Amino acid sequence: MRTLLFAFSLSCGIAILAAEKPNFIVINIDDMGYADIGPFGSKLNRTPHLDRMAKEGCKLTSYYAAPSCSPSRAALMTGCYPKRVLPIPGVLFPAAAVGLNLKSPTIAEVLKPAGYTTGCIGKWHLGDQPPFLPTRRGFDYYLGIPYSNDMGLASEGSKSSLGDKLPEPRLTNLTGNDEAGLRGMSQPPLPLLENEKVIARVKQDEQQGIVERYTTAAVKFIKANRNKSFFLYLPHNAVHFPIYPGKKWAGKSPNGIYSDWVEEVDWSVGQVLDTLRELKLDKKTLVIFTSDNGGTQRAVNAPLRGFKGSTWEGGMREPTIAWWPGKVPAGTTCDAITGMIDILPTLAALAGAKLPNSKIDGVNIWPHLCGKADGKPAHETFYYYRGLKLEAIRHGPWKLRFASAADPAAKGGGKKRPKAQPNSDQLYNLATDIGETTDVAAANPEIVKKLQAIATAMENDLGTKDTGPGCRELGRVTNPQPLIPHDHK
Repeated sequence: MRTLLFAFSLSCGIAILAAEKPNFIVINIDDMGYADIGPFGSKLNRTPHLDRMAKEGCKLTSYYAAPSCSPSRAALMTGCYPKRVLPIPGVLFPAAAVGLNLKSPTIAEVLKPAGYTTGCIGKWHLGDQPPFLPTRRGFDYYLGIPYSNDMGLASEGSKSSLGDKLPEPRLTNLTGNDEAGLRGMSQPPLPLLENEKVIARVKQDEQQGIVERYTTAAVKFIKANRNKSFFLYLPHNAVHFPIYPGKKWAGKSPNGIYSDWVEEVDWSVGQVLDTLRELKLDKKTLVIFTSDNGGTQRAVNAPLRGFKGSTWEGGMREPTIAWWPGKVPAGTTCDAITGMIDILPTLAALAGAKLPNSKIDGVNIWPHLCGKADGKPAHETFYYYRGLKLEAIRHGPWKLRFASAADPAAKGGGKKRPKAQPNSDQLYNLATDIGETTDVAAANPEIVKKLQAIATAMENDLGTKDTGPGCRELGRVTNPQPLIPHDHK
């Protein structure tokens, strides 16, 4: 007699049979602003598919990533604060000697033993050397640019957007590059990988076609695995600089090529959701849409303050939607503190998969997504790291931003600038001041003291400036080699 394995999510009354485990799709956009899409207030960009997704699902309004690409993706993949598994001050570049900690399981490595087929289509950015690639980290299939789409040759369009004049070809020496990889004009041509093989050289035409190429591959993956349990990670290079909307989209919006590309991304989401509906997989598939960090100054982050690269809300709070018809209540909103760190434990719980033995920082947020959290917070405290440095913490509605925090791209978001005493920690009540416009530290000294104590305690784990005892070793290779497209001379 066939044995059925059960996994229960008691808070929402879901019983998951081994033969009927849910599918998972995580769509991760690059550098999208909080208010770049309709569900989060965009008045510029037409996003009908995301509008519908939000109406049929749940908006997560306090969902946090990291200020930049590689750390954010490390958190998503491992369920850990980035500093725990990728303790680097910035991001990774081509031919980096270091990458994601090799002993911290990824979502794919957690789900595969539970019977899942796994695919990653898009930007990886956790290391481009063989041990770091998706196919070595639990994914059955990979197609994509292994890092940002600006990390290639300037003469082939990697440093300028659609319509800009290309600079003359030139290559500097490697002076100034370190173990994090090759930078600026030292970077090789931009490669497109399939599994571990470079299959194309990404020039301007390929940049323009990258959203459609990823979308076609994603639809193919879904159709090929329609009778299996699958996990698809779809991290777009869009809408990161350089801006290259597809040829069918360029010039179609009234607000320039950035809006064109946002609208093409919306089309891509629509293709994925329509495929699930057509295959009657929609009621057995959880889809999560998010962005890896805050938008740049070409984006709209209002009412948040700040942009990508900062620990202001505009640098780390992401426009996020969860969709699962029949399971995630339609037209709902989740205001609980959640983030990239919660994806792995949530999917593992729904799949009946075993969590990693090593410590993770995320929690199962399914009760919040299905509306059965009963007022319990997902996280009481969230830590805002920028590289190795702790720049702020949030505890409930209170956010304490330390006087030593950097202030890159601080303009934008709210109309007012914060009123803060110089050289002092700043306190904001995010429940009433989401734009971080008014420092209320002087009026709330006990809250400041409490949050300062919480931050100080982190010295014994991840540390607040340098690496702490809870930080794991970087993955490391000797003699890293750039991924060179076969036609490069």
